[in-house]
Amino acid sequence: MAMAVLAIACSKEKAPHAAWTYDAVLYEVNVRQFSQEGTFKAVEAALPRLKKLGVDILWLMPVYPIGEAERKGTLGSYYAVRDYQDVNPQFGTMADFESLLAAAHAQGMKLILDWVPNHTAPDHRWITEHPDYYKLDSLGRPTFDADWNDTRTLNYANPAVPEEMDKGLRFWLEKGVDGFRCDMAGMVPTTYWEWQIPAIRKDYPQCFWLAEAEDAALSDPATTFDATYSWELHHLLNDVAQGKRTAQDIRAYIEKDKENTPATAFRMMFTTNHDENSWAGTEFERMGLANRVMAVLCFTLPKGLPLIYTGQEIGWDHRFLFFEKDPVTDWTPNTFTAFYQELTALKHANPALAAGERGGQAEWLEGYPEGVLAFRRSVAGNAVTVIANLTPDAWVLPDGRSLEPWGYIIEN
Repeated sequence: MAMAVLAIACSKEKAPHAAWTYDAVLYEVNVRQFSQEGTFKAVEAALPRLKKLGVDILWLMPVYPIGEAERKGTLGSYYAVRDYQDVNPQFGTMADFESLLAAAHAQGMKLILDWVPNHTAPDHRWITEHPDYYKLDSLGRPTFDADWNDTRTLNYANPAVPEEMDKGLRFWLEKGVDGFRCDMAGMVPTTYWEWQIPAIRKDYPQCFWLAEAEDAALSDPATTFDATYSWELHHLLNDVAQGKRTAQDIRAYIEKDKENTPATAFRMMFTTNHDENSWAGTEFERMGLANRVMAVLCFTLPKGLPLIYTGQEIGWDHRFLFFEKDPVTDWTPNTFTAFYQELTALKHANPALAAGERGGQAEWLEGYPEGVLAFRRSVAGNAVTVIANLTPDAWVLPDGRSLEPWGYIIEN
């Protein structure tokens, strides 16, 4: 592929989402912390439980071998990739991964991989074989971004780098994976994604693409990603739970996002994920008693692709260590399990809650207390009404019903 290809304008024709994505619930698997074993086999054994929970898509955090040079902690970061076409031996063998993939498909679930296109580990073979694949400092040494000194940043001005990425993605697609969550997608040139995603879609039209980015330029599935992060909404949810913002700020965000992104765009919505849990704190630390009502919003607001993170479905109130072994030790179902099962069932049963252009827009309902966010979404005879109390106060609603602090009412 010549570098000029990256600058070629892509077709503006709409690339529809795969049919299975519109009412999907995403589950992020932290393989290392998912079990005492920390293996693919342990994840495979849990698939019936995840199916019962209502999970449609498994997102595996990076499964690749982790670099040893300048490794952080004992086990290193998932995101310091030493080889894009192999698996971390601590998780098992390639045959174990393929068994997990086949078992997920047999359960009716899809599986996507966490792809790391911005950087590699310092001991990736390209460092010595192809130093020109990397951004170099004035002394010709590969550089790294932020404080990620266990990585080295790739140079997309070298046309060989997009070619290598394409080879790696196709390696996993040939094995049957269903898509990719692309780490730090906004740090990679947009022109690369405008070439790479349509190129893959020609051969794998059902491939699902999720960007760790919020950019409008990456939010049009006609040219780039199916789904992007809703970081702004996430921080709003935290701020509202902490009394720094109000329900009206969430309403304003939804209206602004409606204007700034296509109707076809999906937004991944979440109260926690691997970054937030380890570095910012659990949803209980950040949101306190508001954690459930904020999860309700993630499952019901327009464009939403809701996420459940490892342990969230049993209320695991613990910050996972990022570079060490620190597993969930008790998967006993509890009230959180029932809560998330109810939300996944609600998502699946109501076309009005579909993501993208198939779901209903938010019709804001007036006459409620200022701290209450009330809206209805409806399509073709199906409607869901959400009344969410985003304050620590109890309210009596206009129809006489009581709404507890951080409580919610869902009607459909």
